[in-house]
Amino acid sequence: MLKALKQTSKVSVRFNSTSITARYFPNEPISPVIKTDTIPGPASKKTNEELGKIYDNSATYFVADYFKSLGNYLSDSDGNKLLDVYCQISSIPLGYNNPKLIEAAKSEEMISSIVNRPALACFPSNNYKDILEDGLLKAAPPGMKKIWTSLSGSDANETAYKAAFMYQHAKLRQSDNFTTEELESVMNNEGPGASDMVILSFDKGFHGRTFGSLSTTRSKAIHKLDIPAFPWPKASFPQLKYPLEEFESENRKEEQNCLDELESIIEKSPKKIAAIIVEPVQSEGGDNHATNFFFQGLRDITTKHDVLFIVDEVQTGVGATGKFWAHEHWNLTNPPDMVTFSKKFQAAGFYFANPDLQPKQPYRQFNTWCGDPSKAILAKAIYKEIESSDLVNQTAEVGDYLYKGLKTITNKFPNIYKNLRGENYGTFIAWDVVNADIRNKILMKCRLAGLNMGGCGDYSIRLRPTLLFEKKHADVFLNILEDVSSKV
Repeated sequence: MLKALKQTSKVSVRFNSTSITARYFPNEPISPVIKTDTIPGPASKKTNEELGKIYDNSATYFVADYFKSLGNYLSDSDGNKLLDVYCQISSIPLGYNNPKLIEAAKSEEMISSIVNRPALACFPSNNYKDILEDGLLKAAPPGMKKIWTSLSGSDANETAYKAAFMYQHAKLRQSDNFTTEELESVMNNEGPGASDMVILSFDKGFHGRTFGSLSTTRSKAIHKLDIPAFPWPKASFPQLKYPLEEFESENRKEEQNCLDELESIIEKSPKKIAAIIVEPVQSEGGDNHATNFFFQGLRDITTKHDVLFIVDEVQTGVGATGKFWAHEHWNLTNPPDMVTFSKKFQAAGFYFANPDLQPKQPYRQFNTWCGDPSKAILAKAIYKEIESSDLVNQTAEVGDYLYKGLKTITNKFPNIYKNLRGENYGTFIAWDVVNADIRNKILMKCRLAGLNMGGCGDYSIRLRPTLLFEKKHADVFLNILEDVSSKV
C-alpha cells in the first residue's frame, strides 16, 4: 500500500467521498506529496536562513506554507505536503484553511474586534457577553458558568494561580479592606502583603514558560535554566505499567502511594498550599497517564485540606480525548475549582464556578487586553462546527480504530516500541521508543515519507491530529509508520 501511495505522491490526488473531511476540504490530498529528497528542502532552508537574521528560529525544523496547507495536510516552502498528526503542538482543531473559520474571520464582528481591539477589562465591546455566551461558555465544563479570558496557555495558568492566591487570602482576611502593613510591605516584595503561599505541581508536568507557570513546570531542564523560580513544592505523578489491564494491582498501589505522598506534603508543608495543578495527561513530560482512581483521589484530598484544584486542559481540552474536556473521563463527584484552556480553542483562559474566585477589587486580575475578542469569535466558530458535526464522538471512534492499528504495529516491533497508551482516550495516543536516538530517527524518516509527528518526554512519540482526522487518514498514517519501523 505504501508503494502505491508513493507512486501518486508527485501528483495532487483529489478525494471525492462524502466523509466529514471532504465536506470541508473536497480538494484535500489523499496521500502525502513529496517533491524533495530532504525535509527541509532547499527553498525551506533558504527561507529559514533569511528569517534567522531577524528572529530566533533555532527550534525551527519545518517552514510551512500556510496558504497552500489544507485540511489534515501541512505544506512547506518546497511544495511538500505532509499528513500532519502534530498540528502545531495540538493547536489546530478543524484543519488548515477551514472554510467555516475563514467565514468567521471575514465577518463584520471579527473585523471590528481586530481593528478596534478593546482593552477588555476597562472598555469591553457591547457584544462581548454574546460572543462568550454563544461560544466559550457553551463549551464550559460541567458545573462552570464563569470565565476569565487571557492571552495564552501560560497566561491562563498564571491568572488561575493569581485567582487561587487572592481567594485563599480573602478567606483568611475576612474583609475587603487591606491593612496599612499589607499595602506598604508588598511594595518591597515582602510579607504580609506579598503572599508566602505556594502552588503545588507534579513531577514531569508542564504548565507554561512565564515566571509563575514556569515554577510549576517540571518536564525538561532546558525550559527552566537561568530563570529565577519560586521555591514551590512538587509531588510524584504515577508511573504506570502497560498494558493497564495486566498491571491493575501494581498500578493501583503506585497511584495510592502518590496520593499518600501528596497528602503528606500538604499536611507537612510549612506554607499554605493555595492550589494544586495537574494535567489529565502530562503531555510535554512524556504523555504520562493516570487512572480515574488517582484523579478522584486528588479531588478528595484537595477538598479535605481546602486546597484549590486546577486542571490544566490547555493541551487535552476541546475534544481530542473523546470527551470535550479530558477530566470528564474521571467521573468526579465534585468538579475542579478551575479548568484552564487554550490551543485547540485558539483562545485562552480559565473556567470556574465559585464567584469568590473573582477578586472583589478592580485591577487585581488585569492587563491591557485580558484576552482577545477575535480569538473568542474563532472559538465560537470552532465550537459550532464541533457540535454540528459531532466531532467529539467521531474522534472517540477514530481513536479506537487508530489505537487498534498502533497496537498491531507496536506488537510487531517489540524491540523498538513499548508502553502504548491512550486506549479509549480519543486520538490522544502515545507510545515509547527504545531510546531517544531511535525515536528521533523515526520522526525524521516519517517526515521524509510524508508524515509529521511530534515527540515528547525523553523517548516518546505522541499524536495530536485534528478533530477531522478520519479512518482514511489513520490508514495513511499507520501505513507509513509500519514501513518506516520495518527499516529502522
